[in-house]
Amino acid sequence: MLKSCYYEGLIEAGCDEAGRGCLAGSVYAAAVVFPKDYHNDLINDSKQLTAHKRYVVREQIERDALAWAVGVVTPEEIDHVNILNASILAMHRALDGLRVRPQAVIVDGNRFRRYRDLPYQTIVKGDGKYLPIAAASILAKTYRDDYMKRLNEEYPGYGWDRNMGYPTREHREAIRRLGTTPYHRMTFNLLGIEEPELPFGE
Repeated sequence: MLKSCYYEGLIEAGCDEAGRGCLAGSVYAAAVVFPKDYHNDLINDSKQLTAHKRYVVREQIERDALAWAVGVVTPEEIDHVNILNASILAMHRALDGLRVRPQAVIVDGNRFRRYRDLPYQTIVKGDGKYLPIAAASILAKTYRDDYMKRLNEEYPGYGWDRNMGYPTREHREAIRRLGTTPYHRMTFNLLGIEEPELPFGE
């Protein structure tokens, strides 16, 4: 069973992102605040749930949470600030959208920058340990999947309704065949080509 909170006695927001490793599309993040001592045995790391169950649980999260919000950073912004900074920015934007002000933040992974003056804790594999982070992982994943399916209607040749923009063989072969779109992250290694090593000193 996942733990309900990390900071006892504080209004705590859990954060997670989706789409960090993709070649195309925005990076999404979510922030979730649950009532004190909230439990839901169906909530888990989004990667451990089927697509159908993620959407079922998303409805429960949105119904039960004291507050939830989703933040988005575009491919253009990702290319400008890099994906790590973009992921953190997306989480900050999600926190900005909460209608209940948190007193602390817990984040999946090991990198974050302080949000306002709030205490925070990064937790490796936190989406499998704490309910608010797991819930955030589900919201970020499902809302990003919805977005990539919409983009697939605009650019149907890349299989984004299946690969969601991740660097699959199908996706990279489509880039070779069709070229890039305005949604591709141009600072990423889109074709998976290994960079040649430069001679020492160059």
